[in-house]
Amino acid sequence: MKRKTYASILAFTGILCACGMQPVQQPAMEAEPTAAARPTAPADNMLPGVTGVASQPKEETVNDLPKVGMVISESGIDDGSFNQSAWEGLQWLEGSMDCDSSLIMEVKDGDEAVGMEHLVESGCDLCWGIGVNCADAVLTAAEKHPDVQFAIADTTFEDLPENVTAVVFRAQESSFLAGYIAGRVTESGYVGFVGGERNDVIDAFYYGFGAGVQTAAKERGIKISTCTIYVDSFDDPEEGYKMAKTLYDQNCDVVYHAAGASGLGVIRAAEEEGKYVIGVDKDQSYLAPDHVLCSALKYVNVSVKQVSEGILKDDIVSGQTIELGLAENAVGITEDHPLYSQEIYEKMLDLQVQIVAGELTPPSTEEEYNAFCGQ
Repeated sequence: MKRKTYASILAFTGILCACGMQPVQQPAMEAEPTAAARPTAPADNMLPGVTGVASQPKEETVNDLPKVGMVISESGIDDGSFNQSAWEGLQWLEGSMDCDSSLIMEVKDGDEAVGMEHLVESGCDLCWGIGVNCADAVLTAAEKHPDVQFAIADTTFEDLPENVTAVVFRAQESSFLAGYIAGRVTESGYVGFVGGERNDVIDAFYYGFGAGVQTAAKERGIKISTCTIYVDSFDDPEEGYKMAKTLYDQNCDVVYHAAGASGLGVIRAAEEEGKYVIGVDKDQSYLAPDHVLCSALKYVNVSVKQVSEGILKDDIVSGQTIELGLAENAVGITEDHPLYSQEIYEKMLDLQVQIVAGELTPPSTEEEYNAFCGQ
């Protein structure tokens, strides 16, 4: 089965640098965000175009609750980003229906298949793989266990098995808005991007961000370069710190990270250098309030909760890909903006409206980026 790909990887103007399984201890969970707290808040049902079927009431006892498990990377559920958001979604699931969602397996790279098999052996009715690194493990387990339901976040396949539901996000849309803000704020004319690894998912962040930067540059009538560097890990804050220091030393005054737990090091570097950083997936402003310019949000938590509900209640027919973006209120930009002007914020919202209306399409691949920028 071939994984569906969306992009190849090349650099923008600037630099391009290559740079055991166990149950996890759960961190304190944030309160579920409300619509009033989000400028782009998920609606009660953000899921577009899913195929509904008539669901039959399930008679369950306390000892026979549906069981949901999740495999995540070794960066853990306390990465303050993608993994933590996914974990929160599972916890919220228990608040919306009777189920057991306590089994979360943290695995090292390459052990995803072992973790997925453990979920199945533990009796999980629905097994989640969080992130592109779980793709092969989900596919293998789904083919081996056709009576078990699987779901994967952040990737899909050209031929999706009937017992797999894929959830993908148009991260290029929120990244475009983040890039526009960075391009409006930069004074040096250099902004940076730190990626965790080179893959199609991070490409969407990368190219969307670059297009937003160039949109701001055109509006300002100046040249802005985007310097890009990769940590080659989503679980190395120290290396993320070093990579960010490199960018700040090269005159970048705003750096956007899409690097999971490695991004925690990027935020620390911004604070030390007195520069700006843009957070990812969750609102990361609490980590450095005077330096996190904004955060590009991805509501993995809400999608995990809603997809799990739909599958367990037979309201979602598996074997399909659910794509989510600004139009579904599944991605967005943090509302508070004390570090940049109201005028920039309002222009960003105008761009957001254009994206939702289909008048503006941020790129997620090199080809789309070149076409967008007229190259």
